[in-house]
Amino acid sequence: MNDLYLIYKNMTRKPLRLFLTCFAIFIAFLIFSAVTTLKSALDSGVDLAADDRLVVVNSINFTQPLPIAYYQKVAAIEGVKEVTHLNWFGGFYQDAKNQIITMAVEPESYLRVYNEVVVIPEQKSAWLQTRQGILIGRKLAETQGWKIGDKIPLSSNIFSHKDGGHSWEFVVSGIFDGVDENYDTRYAVFHYKYFMETQTFGGDWIGWMTLVTQDPSINQQVADVIDATFANSQAETDTSTEKAFNKAFIEQIGNIGLIIFGVVFMAFFTILIVVGNTMALAVRERTGEIAVLKTLGFSAPRVFGMVLVESLLVALIGGFLGLAMGWLIIEGAKSSMAQFLPNLAMGGDIVAQAVLYMILLGLVTGLVPAYNALRLNIITAFNRS
Repeated sequence: MNDLYLIYKNMTRKPLRLFLTCFAIFIAFLIFSAVTTLKSALDSGVDLAADDRLVVVNSINFTQPLPIAYYQKVAAIEGVKEVTHLNWFGGFYQDAKNQIITMAVEPESYLRVYNEVVVIPEQKSAWLQTRQGILIGRKLAETQGWKIGDKIPLSSNIFSHKDGGHSWEFVVSGIFDGVDENYDTRYAVFHYKYFMETQTFGGDWIGWMTLVTQDPSINQQVADVIDATFANSQAETDTSTEKAFNKAFIEQIGNIGLIIFGVVFMAFFTILIVVGNTMALAVRERTGEIAVLKTLGFSAPRVFGMVLVESLLVALIGGFLGLAMGWLIIEGAKSSMAQFLPNLAMGGDIVAQAVLYMILLGLVTGLVPAYNALRLNIITAFNRS
């Protein structure tokens, strides 16, 4: 008799129990695929950060400004190859819900520091020479339907214009791409001088600085010198690697890693108990049948393997269904979440990790019932049944 046929009959002898068990596993892997993909999208900015870039912010909080004079002082520090400064604009287009990541930058140094930003020479030259010019990322331009030469009004939810209101008018001077497809191009940058001349806060200040060191090995040394230079000043600094800065920025909404671990662990722990108990009950109900199989010549290892394979199949069926539903939900949410999570996608590493967990779940929940079937004594089994 074919072992797979016996496994199939044992699995489907109680369809409702099989359905509920698979459904529980389905929910667990749906949660796993969704939250793990979310974490991967949030961490993408950290993963793509350059090893030789440092970020200098106000030690109080990165939302607090720094004096513009710091820019030249940092540029003169030994080990600093390039430095630029940026200001958060807090932009939106037409509707406050249509948020646009927009920053005021020093154009030439910005392109040198962020060399992953690719602009064709003609558009680069046009942007550098146009006071009201704005450089738009390719994905942002496609989303909003903007093209070269368009005049677009962007409003700020932080700053106000000297002429009244909160809106600035820009001319699309260039559209940039990333050096690779993983680079997020859903943002825009414009001239710092234009921003300072037109906003009402006044003063020569900057939001933060990003610099490139001569070599990643001297990152800590350069960071220490920068912070020591401005120690005990009115605006002390806190310098960290770009990866550390991006990670800290993300974790403002909470410790994502801990949240992910908590959600997944509780889901899997609950499912482990449910499936383990179900498999143990199913094997116990078949005590007499297992005794008959052994009487007919089925070896103990063969029976052990059949029970274990049954547990693995249940875990894989429920797991793959949950993974598939998670993929469908993520693909459906891509367009609406693209502005905030441009790299939202279920990668192959997440799928591989999920499959590994399915196998582990099947093994853990099936080993004890399979072992009990392995060591089951035929006479004892007939007496029990």
